[in-house]
Amino acid sequence: MTSKFDVLKKSRILTLKVIEGLTVKQLNIIPKGFNNNIAWNIGHLVVTQQLLCYKLSGLECNVSDEMIANFGKGSAPSYTVSEEEFNTFKKLLVELPILLEEDYTKGIFKNYADYTTSVNITLTNIEEAISFNNYHEGIHLGIILQLKKLV
Repeated sequence: MTSKFDVLKKSRILTLKVIEGLTVKQLNIIPKGFNNNIAWNIGHLVVTQQLLCYKLSGLECNVSDEMIANFGKGSAPSYTVSEEEFNTFKKLLVELPILLEEDYTKGIFKNYADYTTSVNITLTNIEEAISFNNYHEGIHLGIILQLKKLV
């Protein structure tokens, strides 16, 4: 499992490097042909990892219900994310994978509600959730790279 946590942490550091130097205005631009922006994608990565790993394990998420509503699956940007809020997203992007690894090591993930993803992969345990989340993060890094070219 150590390698799966390493992939998550390193991919998030790479994601932050990719968006380094962009303004809050750029982070909130929704280019023609897209239905979201970089700020939404970053919030979505934070929320999805929490839902896949904690909520489906019957545990409390480490993000607010409001954040889940605004950045969860099926949502779209509904407001302009402020610089302060985006800084919180960046902090969560780095800190939550560390917490996930600590919680996994403590053995708190005892239950898991089976969940079939939008790409028809059924997750049945925390290990599968962590692996799938890494795949999901890669998809959104690709989207962020596309968006960056257009903002």
